Amino acid sequence: MEWLPPGWCPRVVAFDIDGTLTDENKRLDMHAVEALRRLEDAGIPVILATGNVRAITYGLWRFIGLSGPMCCENGGVLWHPDWDEPHIRASGVEAKNAAIWLESQHPEIDSNGIQTNAWRESEWCLFKDENLELITKSIEASDWSNLDVVRTGFAIHLMEPHLSKGSGLELILERMGMQPSDLLSVGDAPNDLSMFAMSGWSVSVGTPFADVRDAADVVSPYPNSATIAPLVDAVLAVHSAQQL
Repeated sequence: MEWLPPGWCPRVVAFDIDGTLTDENKRLDMHAVEALRRLEDAGIPVILATGNVRAITYGLWRFIGLSGPMCCENGGVLWHPDWDEPHIRASGVEAKNAAIWLESQHPEIDSNGIQTNAWRESEWCLFKDENLELITKSIEASDWSNLDVVRTGFAIHLMEPHLSKGSGLELILERMGMQPSDLLSVGDAPNDLSMFAMSGWSVSVGTPFADVRDAADVVSPYPNSATIAPLVDAVLAVHSAQQL
């Protein structure tokens, strides 16, 4: 299995969380956790790039022992504990109001959405099994037509169009003094497409999303988090060879 271009090693790696560091049931994979620690021990910082909220991302960041900044809420919230404050790139008010309007038009839609909305700072999420086509068409014909509707395997995100993992990671890399060409990105869902597009190299874990597989430079033969340990083995093999 050729995970990387010949002779290339990332200076930094961005991992999605749900469906990438977890199995299909959202259970955190301890082999993936150990692999991320091995990257950090080798001096390759890990960025968590996720649709999840800052509070949950920070808990995972802290307990794994990572050093890279966090790209939360699909690039809507960027943060590292050493920064004076998080960079919140949208208020989330418009997205929440759009969800409330959707429920007023379609009572079967639950505007309260998923539990983590209680901590969301830049967007709003509806349940993944809501009618995606209905939501998309309704938003396109509404006063909130400027918003993007982005599906992942775990939620439907209502978000301002300038937000994405890719645009958030560009800002993070600039702050780290690195280039997009230094970045390896790893993900599983449509909200990972923007970071695949701007990264030096991208790996899709085994995923049912055909557009994600098509966009990745490499598609893993392993499902979800089972990808992470062998991918990290390949990265560290190149890294070690370059240190000789």
